[in-house]
Amino acid sequence: MTDRYAVFGNPIGHSQSPRIHALFAAQTGQDLSYQAILAAKDGFAAAVRAFMASGDGPAKGANVTVPFKEEAFRLATRRTARAEAAGAVNTLSFEQDAMIGDNTDGAGLVRDLKHNLGCDPAGRRILLLGAGGAARGVILPLLLERPAELLIANRTEETAARLALEFANSFARLPGCAVDVKPDGTGFPGLSGRQFDLVINATSAGLSGASLPLPPGVFGPRCVAYEMVYGRETPFMAQARAAGARVADGLGMLVEQAAEAFFIWRGVRPRTAPVLAALKGN
Repeated sequence: MTDRYAVFGNPIGHSQSPRIHALFAAQTGQDLSYQAILAAKDGFAAAVRAFMASGDGPAKGANVTVPFKEEAFRLATRRTARAEAAGAVNTLSFEQDAMIGDNTDGAGLVRDLKHNLGCDPAGRRILLLGAGGAARGVILPLLLERPAELLIANRTEETAARLALEFANSFARLPGCAVDVKPDGTGFPGLSGRQFDLVINATSAGLSGASLPLPPGVFGPRCVAYEMVYGRETPFMAQARAAGARVADGLGMLVEQAAEAFFIWRGVRPRTAPVLAALKGN
């Protein structure tokens, strides 16, 4: 019987995940189905359990996107170390009575930056915008690349500062990972007069078309501006482009984190370059 997978989100109509996993399956000869499921904002757990109980084949796993990543963390009965560090889950594996939570966002972002965009985070001054599940998933993977600086900025300064302190403590406990740089947190006004080499928008503002109150000058010379939202020109991207930054959306991250999830589920690592080219219409 065909193994079943899904992605849960709200909104979810824009998701490219079903196509990506269909291309991965065809490339690797895997027999599976993958669908997008719109979950009510107060009904994520019920939607996951309904998916597991329905269908002609066994439900083997699911991806989780906005706004359910932190709820998925709570729903999982077991979690990987990187999910525990992030406090958020974007990949669920269903095994008998266990629901295992993982987080592949950070791995996907770092691989997209390094291998697809030629932007190695090592030694760079990094600004991470946002303090929700999307941001949490990438903080430790970025720190492990040894940047010169990692600053977390959020509309609420206290939230950013608390998140930075939490991850500074988590990073200090990782064996063999003692480095001088620790994340810091600030509100958007605290960015005034500061410049960065890599600015990553992990807020959901791009989904609603909202602008972020970024002061002028945050995009340094030869800065890369990375928008986690994909498939649209967001106000963040427009602002970065106007400031002379090199702009990328999150399509590559989507493909790379999906490949990591596919490997977790199927034990096969697909090639991402042809899939990314197909999504871009090349």
